[in-house]
Amino acid sequence: MEIRPAGARDARELSRIAYAAKAYWGYPEVWLRLWHHDLTLTPRFIAEHDVLCALRDGRIVGFYALSRDGSEFELEHLWVDPDDIGSGIGARLFRDAVERVRAAGGTGLRIASDPNAEGFYRRMGARRVGEEAARPAGRMIPVLLLDVRS
Repeated sequence: MEIRPAGARDARELSRIAYAAKAYWGYPEVWLRLWHHDLTLTPRFIAEHDVLCALRDGRIVGFYALSRDGSEFELEHLWVDPDDIGSGIGARLFRDAVERVRAAGGTGLRIASDPNAEGFYRRMGARRVGEEAARPAGRMIPVLLLDVRS
């Protein structure tokens, strides 16, 4: 598997993967439509963020995106194509993101996680630090933090 920076040309495929991966968890279509904007990566977003994608046999199978505020980073996206979930791609992408944050002098990585992915992030070393409101109204999602200095 290769990890490379995403380019504007990848926006449509990354958006497809994000949408398919979110749908994998069985969310109702009405919720998926509500999240359409959040699951859509634009060429501008890719240009303004660190977005890296995993390729297997020349095909994009997953990606992540980071944003930064001082020494704190946020994992904006981490998605794996549903056909490849459970194959280790997510763990490899997450470790790559952590190394990128460390290399940039970051101290922490914040993750506002889908509830279905919280266990994954905890296994990767993140700890839950709270919750935040999400759509639809009344829905709460876990917030995790990974100290990348350890």
